[in-house]
Amino acid sequence: MFSKILVANRGEIALRIIRTCKEMGVESVAVYSEADANSLHLGIADEKICIGPAPSAKSYLDIDCIIKAAKEAKCDAVHPGYGYLAENEAFALRCEQEGLVFIGPSPENLRLAGDKITAIKIMKEAGVPVIPSGPSGVESVEDAAILCEEIGYPVMIKASGGGGGRGIRICANEKAMKEEFPVARMEATATCGNPELYIEKCIVEPRHIEFQILADKYGNIIHLGERECTIQRRFQKLIEESPSPVLSEELRQRMGEAAIAAAKAVNYVNAGTIEFLVDRNFDFYFMEINSRIQVEHPVTEMVTGVDLVKEQIRLAAGEKLAYSYEDVKLPIHSIECRINAENPEMNFLPSPGVVETYRTPGGFGVRTDTHLYQGYDIPLYYDSLICKLISFARTRGGAIKIMKRALDEFTIDPIKTTIPLFQKVMDDEHFKSGRFDTSYIEKFVRNKDDDDD
Repeated sequence: MFSKILVANRGEIALRIIRTCKEMGVESVAVYSEADANSLHLGIADEKICIGPAPSAKSYLDIDCIIKAAKEAKCDAVHPGYGYLAENEAFALRCEQEGLVFIGPSPENLRLAGDKITAIKIMKEAGVPVIPSGPSGVESVEDAAILCEEIGYPVMIKASGGGGGRGIRICANEKAMKEEFPVARMEATATCGNPELYIEKCIVEPRHIEFQILADKYGNIIHLGERECTIQRRFQKLIEESPSPVLSEELRQRMGEAAIAAAKAVNYVNAGTIEFLVDRNFDFYFMEINSRIQVEHPVTEMVTGVDLVKEQIRLAAGEKLAYSYEDVKLPIHSIECRINAENPEMNFLPSPGVVETYRTPGGFGVRTDTHLYQGYDIPLYYDSLICKLISFARTRGGAIKIMKRALDEFTIDPIKTTIPLFQKVMDDEHFKSGRFDTSYIEKFVRNKDDDDD
């Protein structure tokens, strides 16, 4: 086992990793930017090191600074959390070169996961269902028009190196495609540093369902069931739950087998997710591999009792998988709401500032993963996620009721958050019945706006 781990992240995920290190008897080193000098995780870590000014490019994304901090602190491993450098192949390789264990998948896994075109080709060869798409990167609008005609509209233009919904454009016809193609290329270049695009068929009324996988260095791979991630805004997840309210046991088994086949096809190691789209006929298609711990991992922890961060560390240290999905499957339903510092009534405008009043919900069936505290100044430089509120119960209906009660108790003033939106969603009959697709939030917000007029 490792003696000291540097946590190359911030916010709630840094705090989550540091707490797990303490439970495992492993020392932790927290890094922080000047903007995060008062962050909660710094007081819990064994050591802390400032790695630069507020902009992420000069701190949390600066590979040289992070490696230097890890070496100075005499760490033997680095945990990247999610976001920032978590899926950066160059960072994983640099850790390897510097004698540091990267707590995550291999550099080769990261390369394949980041290359959507190659990943899709590998999945086809492995017999995993894939969405109809072009065979390679598309260089010009003219080539795109020919390909779209073959695939059939609507189509999605996607960044080959993208993730988190960035670089995606949905086009209903050729006119829209020709307008969006250059915009998608510019966004792909700006956010991923890679202008390459590919085009795939747009699945109508899709659900976004992902399977959590764990894999050791000895070829053993398991899945820990699925997470329903369909409730999204601009391709960014807002509400996740496990299990999905619509999967039959037969479909769950087939998708789980496909997820394991996908992981085996790329010799995957450590924790990750295989993401699928499910259409209205319950046909499913591989979408991508997420080669890191996911924001929404707590719902899987609640329904399996498995500490996924602890498993990441164990697997990176060379330990074997010790159980199967059947060993850990619990009769529990769990829901997570991402509490963002955003104003839903102002098109989700970011809402940074000082938290003057802070009261968290409690009681049976509630978990709160956050780095907030009263007096904390939410920076404007970083992602707006400030808390993950998780409920769990023996039934989905019970988990919804607990979540509604917990949202009602939660106070973060005067910061505008997504809490009021989630309170309304928990009362919505479409959500409660499980009848929704990825367009749910846009339709829900629009309908509420119309009702208020």
